[in-house]
Amino acid sequence: MLTSDQLKIAADMLPFLEDEGAPLTRDFVAQATLFQLPVGTTVFEEGDLCSSFAILASGQVRVFAIGETGREITLYRFARGESCILTASCILSEQQFPALATVEEDSQAFIIPHHTFQHWIDVHQPWRTYVFQMLARRLSTVMAVLDEVAFRRMDTRIAELLLRRAAVDQSTINLTHQQIAAELGSSREVISRILADFAAEGMIESGRGNITIRDRQRLMRRTGSF
Repeated sequence: MLTSDQLKIAADMLPFLEDEGAPLTRDFVAQATLFQLPVGTTVFEEGDLCSSFAILASGQVRVFAIGETGREITLYRFARGESCILTASCILSEQQFPALATVEEDSQAFIIPHHTFQHWIDVHQPWRTYVFQMLARRLSTVMAVLDEVAFRRMDTRIAELLLRRAAVDQSTINLTHQQIAAELGSSREVISRILADFAAEGMIESGRGNITIRDRQRLMRRTGSF
């Protein structure tokens, strides 16, 4: 059972919980539990049964897949007020989790048992709306990832990733070649070759575990956005 302070945290993220007398709010207080998820925690592994559904109150979780060759690709991340669509899909279809989910930042999450999740879909319209809207939003994100992997050049995707990770007043990014490969679904060798080309053209300098942007405008031109 949640405390009044914990309910306030949930209601700040989920407006449908603001009315403390509403049936869904009462059920949420009675059935949800607030858990701590330290960085590095594996939330789900491929093949796991989804025994619960999590809504993040803080932190960030990465959901990714590993192919037969061992390459990783990030499917999506979710953060405060968000949830994992694969978990929702697995609960609704009673299938196993098809990917992996790990905690990237120390997190707090409201955990709801899977039978409760299913029951709320049937009886609480605000909960049903929240889940279906979340599914629709995240599906578009996954489709964008598919489009990038299938149709966009890797050098363009790397340039965009570096610019996205570096703030306007920041030039050094703590990223390894392997981390970029895992993010973009490529091999470390391919990433290293493209980064070497970037370095030869004076756009970046690649160090041990970090990359420094030397010519932001040329890197932007590589993305086709400048």
